[in-house]
Amino acid sequence: MPFGHALYEVFLAVAREGSFTAAARVLGYTQSAVSRQVQALEDETGAVLFERLPRGVRPTEAGRVLLPHAEAVRDRLVTARAELEALRTLEGGLLRLGSFSSANAALVPRTQAAFRTRHPGVTVTRAEGPSVKHLGQLAAGEQDLAVVAPALAAPPPEGVTLHPLLDEPMLVALERAHPYAGRRAVRLAELAEEEWIVGAERLEDTLFRPAVAAGFRPRTGLLAHDWVAKLGAVAAGLGITLVPALAAASVPREVTLVTIHPDDVPYRRICAATPLTPTVAATAFLGLLRETAETLRTSRAFPGGRRAGQAGGRVEGTEGRAG
Repeated sequence: MPFGHALYEVFLAVAREGSFTAAARVLGYTQSAVSRQVQALEDETGAVLFERLPRGVRPTEAGRVLLPHAEAVRDRLVTARAELEALRTLEGGLLRLGSFSSANAALVPRTQAAFRTRHPGVTVTRAEGPSVKHLGQLAAGEQDLAVVAPALAAPPPEGVTLHPLLDEPMLVALERAHPYAGRRAVRLAELAEEEWIVGAERLEDTLFRPAVAAGFRPRTGLLAHDWVAKLGAVAAGLGITLVPALAAASVPREVTLVTIHPDDVPYRRICAATPLTPTVAATAFLGLLRETAETLRTSRAFPGGRRAGQAGGRVEGTEGRAG
């Protein structure tokens, strides 16, 4: 029989039943086993806990002092067991989630809504930021799961596992009056003289990274880190920009999205990241993420989408930065 809290359970049974024999019958132990557990607790506390009577036992002064503490230990253990069971069955607990900005347009909120419907007792907290930040927090044990766009050249931090979700195509955002706004697809070379709105001075740190690696050098006329500012500039006719397919649904009416020709389209690898041993909640959320990613990939609003690692095209991560 395990030592520690079990001794208090035996002690409480003996105090309640008034005899070792009755306590043994209730607990399903032999009388000698109950006697040994009481003796072990008396040795541990250094006090005689029961007065042995001709018929049964009763708590000594020391036993009466110990009684409320033993009850408190029992109650805390009952609560702990219930909370652990809630974690196992997803009836409670906490899921700490991280994601980069454009993943929060459709992929993450749709998944979170489905998760809440299935597991309303689990609290989900969500933080937004660049992928490299989330990977670091996962490695430090500060997050349970993150949706990231990792750079292919950099392995994940030690203790973090990447789960590919999809390869996300880029689209071109144009003002509605642009000559190419009605096109089904454009070649990047046709847009070489356009003023491009980007999210960082180094194009290698933007959604343009795979296109730049393939030799395309756009003219950059405006730097805008925020998606609202970037798309506002496009709507005003100040330039054009790349938009990841995950963010397509959040583009304002004044902006038109045009598909890039399959030979030119830059892709971004989207993954879920977890610790080596994910929590039960993280595992459940990951399964729903895969379902949502597949639904988005095959939707009309996600042209050219494909499963992560699928052959063809250029794939690169951008650490969650805007293009």
